[in-house]
Amino acid sequence: MRVYPESATVQLEFDKVQQLLLQHCKTAQAQQMVTDMRFHTHLSYIETALSQTHEFKLLLQSAQHFPADYYKSLQQEVKLIGIPGAVLAGEQWVQVRKLLEATANVFRWFDNERRLAFPALAKVVADSYYEKVIAELINDVIDELGAVRDDASEELQRIRTGLFRKRAELRRVFDKLVQKMNRSGYLADIEESFMNGRRVLAVFAENKRMIKGVLHGESDSRQTAFIEPEETTELNNEIFSLENEERKELYRILRQLTASIQPYASLLAQYLHIQAEFDFIRAKALLAIDMQANMPTVLPKAHIELKTAYHPLLWLYNKASGKATIPLDIKLDDKQRILVISGPNAGGKTVTMKTIGLCQLMLQAGLLVPVQASSVMGVFKQLFIHIGDTQSIEFELSTYSSHLQHMKYFLEMANGKTMFFIDELGSGSDPNLGGAFAEVIMEELARKHSMGVVTTHYLNLKVMANRVPGILNGAMQFDEQTLQPLYRLNVGKPGSSYTFSIAERIGLPKQLISRARSLVDNDHFTLDKLLNRTEQDLQRLESREAELQQLLKENERLKKEMERTMNREKHQQQVELLKQQNKFREEQLSYLKEMERKLKAMVIEWRKTDNKDEVVKLIHALLFKQKEKQVSEKKEKKLDNKYTELAEPIQEGDKVKMKKNRQVGVVKELRGKKAVVQVGVIPITIDVAELVKVVEKPAEESV
Repeated sequence: MRVYPESATVQLEFDKVQQLLLQHCKTAQAQQMVTDMRFHTHLSYIETALSQTHEFKLLLQSAQHFPADYYKSLQQEVKLIGIPGAVLAGEQWVQVRKLLEATANVFRWFDNERRLAFPALAKVVADSYYEKVIAELINDVIDELGAVRDDASEELQRIRTGLFRKRAELRRVFDKLVQKMNRSGYLADIEESFMNGRRVLAVFAENKRMIKGVLHGESDSRQTAFIEPEETTELNNEIFSLENEERKELYRILRQLTASIQPYASLLAQYLHIQAEFDFIRAKALLAIDMQANMPTVLPKAHIELKTAYHPLLWLYNKASGKATIPLDIKLDDKQRILVISGPNAGGKTVTMKTIGLCQLMLQAGLLVPVQASSVMGVFKQLFIHIGDTQSIEFELSTYSSHLQHMKYFLEMANGKTMFFIDELGSGSDPNLGGAFAEVIMEELARKHSMGVVTTHYLNLKVMANRVPGILNGAMQFDEQTLQPLYRLNVGKPGSSYTFSIAERIGLPKQLISRARSLVDNDHFTLDKLLNRTEQDLQRLESREAELQQLLKENERLKKEMERTMNREKHQQQVELLKQQNKFREEQLSYLKEMERKLKAMVIEWRKTDNKDEVVKLIHALLFKQKEKQVSEKKEKKLDNKYTELAEPIQEGDKVKMKKNRQVGVVKELRGKKAVVQVGVIPITIDVAELVKVVEKPAEESV
């Protein structure tokens, strides 16, 4: 995307967004990617970059682990591998192996399920593959600590075996010499040391001629001499020779290893790029979380539809300061292409422009944008900006001349894929003449189908926006009572500059204000006053609408609460009904069980007794009750007249009355808590608790 002027990205503060992004990068390559960020115009690239950041953001927010965690810079090592004859040391191979392990984890993470769930992230590794042979070649030569393995070659194994034996032999010989010299009192306190890579004795200077060997040096005080005894000279020579052979063999092995992996140098560079790419995407995702940024819908045409958009830097600053940030809603499309924003100074006009411009730059750089996810943004091929005083001392241009120079470039280069921002269009010259030029410039930009935002105080531009197709008004809201800007953009209506209101509120003399009003064209003053009154009325309507919405929300809350209460009461009624039904069913079940028990007893009695008629009568009475209530009441009354209840323990032979069916019988047998009661000809087993002891009343009382 072409930007004009060159300082446009700095004016829109995109460089500050890059600095925040750099803080989240952990690799030098990712940091370079941030520095080299460009504004792309290909929809496919933008959508891929946004989707990758969005998917990584989801991973971070859901606390899922992603294995791209290798942050070492290995560009030089990988480059050396690709150079014939180059040699990497053991510790360098350890880092290469860690790169391979991290890359293997990434490829392993992208199984079939995750490739479907995170298709954009999967594109990073789509054109690559993991080659396990590289790690196998390194593991055959280098151990975990970065040293060359003993079995890396037969020659190295032979040399190291010889070194082990010679060093062990040297240690034994040397230990004997130290003990011998100690007994003679020749050795200093430190006894032994190493000089020039050889093991030597630390001898008092006055005794150095008492020991045969090679003098390797003396201490700074000249009191101690370091002598290699002649008994160990040959062993030291052999060890020195073997160590020299080991160094040559190690160099040969490492060179051979480097040569064997040289064909995979480009693949290793690809692995390094994959790690850096994921670090870059991770940094963008972390920045998006910091800014509460989302992925909007992107269209391949000029379009702006921002919902709840924030200037990200202002939002972060206000968040740190505990202040609220007022969001922005704006829509520009094929029918409404240019927005003219008016209103008082320091009301947020320039911040609004910068918010739109910075969001657009972030989108086309592949960064998520601090807007609602339902926002829709287009792709532009040019972005022109003219903000602030552009007086040029170098080219001897006044503010207005420089302003016209920029407008000349805008008019020559603008097209239907251009987004532009002009702050205080026409300022710096006579208001009438500057306003006339501003009208012509806006008409020409509208004719070229360019899309952008213009701020102004000129009334003629506000009037023009209502009559020229494709241009619409917007106003930054202002509280006339408190003289405080509200930083809210109201699209569709022009705004007042509140010139006289501000002058009155700050206490300028009334006669000066009156004289100033008399100098202003009456129509001009009337229009500004009308705009002022209209804006205040609109603010009051918005305030009342907000109150109404609050009341509607409260009403909805009360309605839901009432519904919950009614549902809870209905539920309790249903529970109570079910309890009653269950109680009735339990009584029915108890009655049926009792009937079953009695019928079984009658069947048993039928089989035992010869008086079948009596049993039939009992069965008939049980199954076909006539006038049950009257009979029961009569029977109960008769029993009450005939028997007296006693609160005494029940024993065998006692007369008892059943509490439920009011029958009287004789206890034939007690079986724990059960009793066998003879009722007529039928013995019945029943709980003792269901019985009460009775005795017959005297004849006089029973009458």
